[in-house]
Amino acid sequence: MLLSIANDPRDYAWGSTTLLAALEGRAPSASPEAEVWFGDHPGDPADVSTGGTLDAVTGGSLPYLLKLLAAADPLSIQVHPTREQAREGFARETGMDAGDPARNYRDANHKPELIVALSDRFEALAGLRPIAETQRLLASLPDSDGAREVSERLGAGDEATALRATIGWLLSGDAADEVAEIIAGLRAAESAEFADALHALRGIAERCPDDPGVVVAMLMNFVVLAPGEAIFLRAGLLHAYVSGLGVEIMAASDNVLRGGLTPKHIDIDELLAIVDTTPGVVSVQPSSGEVTTYDVPVSDFALRRVLVDGEYRAEVSGPTMVLATRGELTVSGVSDAGVPVAVGRAVFATADEPELLLRGTGEAFIAQPGAVV
Repeated sequence: MLLSIANDPRDYAWGSTTLLAALEGRAPSASPEAEVWFGDHPGDPADVSTGGTLDAVTGGSLPYLLKLLAAADPLSIQVHPTREQAREGFARETGMDAGDPARNYRDANHKPELIVALSDRFEALAGLRPIAETQRLLASLPDSDGAREVSERLGAGDEATALRATIGWLLSGDAADEVAEIIAGLRAAESAEFADALHALRGIAERCPDDPGVVVAMLMNFVVLAPGEAIFLRAGLLHAYVSGLGVEIMAASDNVLRGGLTPKHIDIDELLAIVDTTPGVVSVQPSSGEVTTYDVPVSDFALRRVLVDGEYRAEVSGPTMVLATRGELTVSGVSDAGVPVAVGRAVFATADEPELLLRGTGEAFIAQPGAVV
């Protein structure tokens, strides 16, 4: 069975008034449009064209959540737990009200995720860069007590331990003077090596003045994705999307530990217990022509990007979604005639559909449960 599904954009403050509108060929919105959820998550299940919502069809059993994400401003710096950490945290917080802003764990699931760029440029912070590189970045700022203090703290002990301690100190409130000096110094910083990162950091500082997360962001890898390129964000990896339009897929969870660039609750102790402070580069997965299958080392989801010019026949397994992001496409199953799928909308195929036929010209993303790993 095939079902047309859609949803209203969520109006988070960091959203864009233009990115989703331009994708769908409509006028800019009056308020920010941040995410469109295609899934059965109880927080915002997708609408089914024949009536009702997708959770009534699936029973809330989908292991993944597919989204369109449109960022005009940076999202909060955040990290997601492993499944074991989520189970333990959820059990600890069972007595807390579901709507309590101090609650860290909304469910007992992990939340690995993959983001694929749709816009010409998608900017993100992902993982912690090696300390030697960060010290070169700090050296591009005018000399100040704050920059020297951070550099000295980063040089104390092994890299992972020094990064964990420095992040905790920055977020504790004890580093307010040092944070202010560093943010002020960003305006005059010059570095050919870090020119793109410094431009992004200055923009973040303008939007989040006095936020210690600006300095935490300086410890992170700055990543720029072109259309079709992707990064996978595993449990424990500190990250934040900065700007751009993308397709995001994740395990069906709402567990987020925040580490800056947000007015929302930050639990420093829990963040430091969850985050992996081992520095290193986050690999960018390239697009690869007509069909790109992204490397996803979890069983919750799989995603491929398809450029259709005529027909594309997709073997699928389990409940599947086809999200259209460009052109004019129809989707057919074993027993269903072609179902049109407009840009910014999706078709949901129940698990009894072993094969889908995409016809037309355009771009689509096919999401389904992943292989057991």
